[in-house]
Amino acid sequence: MTAPVSRDGIQEESDGVLLPADWRGGAKTPLDADTAFNGFISTNVVFALAQLGLFTWFDDNGRLDIPEYCRAGQLDETVLRRLLSAAETFGYLVLTGDTVAPTPAWDELRRKIGFFTWGVGGYHDVFANAASLARGERVFGTDVLRDEGMVALGSAQADLALMRHILDEQIAALDFAVLADLGSGISERVSRLVKSRPGARGLGLDISASATRLAAGTVARHGLTDRVQPICADVLDVLFRGRRIEGADEVDVAMSFMFLHDLLVDPGTRGDVIPALRKAFPNAHTFLLGDTTVRPRGEGDTLPVFSSGFELAHALMGVPIYTREEYENLFREGGLHLRRTIPFGAPHTYLFVLEAQ
Repeated sequence: MTAPVSRDGIQEESDGVLLPADWRGGAKTPLDADTAFNGFISTNVVFALAQLGLFTWFDDNGRLDIPEYCRAGQLDETVLRRLLSAAETFGYLVLTGDTVAPTPAWDELRRKIGFFTWGVGGYHDVFANAASLARGERVFGTDVLRDEGMVALGSAQADLALMRHILDEQIAALDFAVLADLGSGISERVSRLVKSRPGARGLGLDISASATRLAAGTVARHGLTDRVQPICADVLDVLFRGRRIEGADEVDVAMSFMFLHDLLVDPGTRGDVIPALRKAFPNAHTFLLGDTTVRPRGEGDTLPVFSSGFELAHALMGVPIYTREEYENLFREGGLHLRRTIPFGAPHTYLFVLEAQ
């Protein structure tokens, strides 16, 4: 394909393809077919090795003996060797006889393993059924589902490796007596933060009954049964359907991570979410809201990890996502003052620190 020529704001390629004059595509360097296919295989290999415990093993041990590992884990040695050989092909491991050792590239996988758990483990069936969803043969939420457990695990892994230290820095600068976490999962985050603040209390709200049951164990392990309360609640019920949460009036800092876009799905209530959030926690002086945004098109030479997967997954689920500017406008129109916007570990993911006016 030869260089395009401009004609009335349209670039015309020599093969007749017409593109906008300012078109830069999703990436300046396209993924060729070999990279695309090998990437698909390698993500599945990495996820399989994570599921088989190799990341944990290499965290604690420098090397792995294949027969010994298979005996201990009751694994099929032939299958494991094939997986390890594939990982060596991709440059992640070195095999010498029965011994396996990680390469420096393995460390980068370790840091970003949450994205693999989220994508391969959580959204495999969604991505695999994209054509059926497009044809209307299947419907997300009915006969195409994501694996909620893997999505939660992947998010927790990414939080630990990429986000936690950033949140801790922001929390350390705030005064609070009662902290609320919306979409709290098993209440690990709210328990950890409350435990670090003597005398503070916390509320963990999550729609999942199973997560809330597990949260009771989390709270007990932290020794916080008298200070952290897991609550099974749909946040939309709290915002719009009159669900009252005991202790909500005492909350002075409310937080939510990778969850705000779910509250904004309904276009009829989208503009009311932030005012309703303020009303539900009337004495909260600070809101910490983290979410992933739309990647600006034409940015950079290569695609960052996660962005394309996040955008596609939510498109297939019918869940809108937003630009950073759209979020900031939403907060301003809802009556929250944006104190600062902080890059939050994952690509195009931000922690918005907001104060009530």
